[in-house]
Amino acid sequence: MTTAAYQGEPGSNSATAARALFPEARELPCTSFEQALDAVTLGAADIAVIPVDNSAAGRVADVHHLLPESGLFIVAEYFLAIRFDLMGVPGATLDQVECVRSHVHALGQCRKILREGGWRTLVSDDTAGAAREVAELGDPRHAALAPPAAAELYGLDVLRAEVEDDPDNTTRFVVLSRDAAFAPHTGEPTMTSLFFCVRNIPSALYKALGGFASSGVNLTKIESYQMGAGLNPSRFYVEIEGHPDDERVALALHELRFFSTEVRILGVYPAHPHRARS
Repeated sequence: MTTAAYQGEPGSNSATAARALFPEARELPCTSFEQALDAVTLGAADIAVIPVDNSAAGRVADVHHLLPESGLFIVAEYFLAIRFDLMGVPGATLDQVECVRSHVHALGQCRKILREGGWRTLVSDDTAGAAREVAELGDPRHAALAPPAAAELYGLDVLRAEVEDDPDNTTRFVVLSRDAAFAPHTGEPTMTSLFFCVRNIPSALYKALGGFASSGVNLTKIESYQMGAGLNPSRFYVEIEGHPDDERVALALHELRFFSTEVRILGVYPAHPHRARS
């Protein structure tokens, strides 16, 4: 049986994504992204389901630093529509609520209802964890912003459903494995994720990325970050549309390698159908 690790508690969005991708898998909740990745590295789990971007909040902090150093490979992606319900203990009403708990990102994605209610907020480590905390408190003055699954899991009443500010709120997850199971080149829409470090010369990034422009390869993401102190060259995480065996992509990667000190492909995987819809 496949074991899927994720950051968060049962009932969280990460748990929902893992269950949608691997409905028969054994779940391994973890307290941090690093712990979830380590679980795969050390063999306690077969795959990790990790959020990398949210349409409202942007990139998920720390994940892009952890991915290149984890030694794991991206084998799939998944887009999850994010829904938050305001939930409280059985019998509670909106008029009784004084404090709302949730993860900091969820609080930021439900500002309208928080302003409307004028409630005090408390940051929890996890959205589902906030629901669990409310259930344990048993106090109608406390409510949680959490995914719908958390209400049933922790025996809470939904005080108001779908309170997210943006009805198109979406989080993108990636699936990581110890094995580099690159998707075959079949002509189907494919994504390639890679990591590179430019040479410490003028216009290095411009020259390194020039091959993608001249070859007509679309970059869907580029993230830069500094590793260590001092004046070390920046490192970059990039996602492109296409397969390394595509002639255009191969030419772009050849030029990238010429101007980089390191290029590492982190994954070649099928593009999720959400990309075509958006």
